[in-house]
Amino acid sequence: MRAIDLVRRRAGERAAPQRSPKEGADMADYEGYCVKCREKRTFDGQEVELANGRRAAQGSCPTCGTKMNRILGKKS
Repeated sequence: MRAIDLVRRRAGERAAPQRSPKEGADMADYEGYCVKCREKRTFDGQEVELANGRRAAQGSCPTCGTKMNRILGKKS
């Protein structure tokens, strides 16, 4: 565990999602469900790795601006 994560954990903050150097560089279109709009929407997002090792796309809803997440499949 990194030292900054230990400091954040003691302060009660959540650790930032782990990102590899190649992730986050390219924006791509993903389809996800917006909880606020209650509709499926296409959003521009970037691929990140969550704390549990899963891949996910994160972006914002083009209509309302709410943060959207989509869990992606495993890399083969």
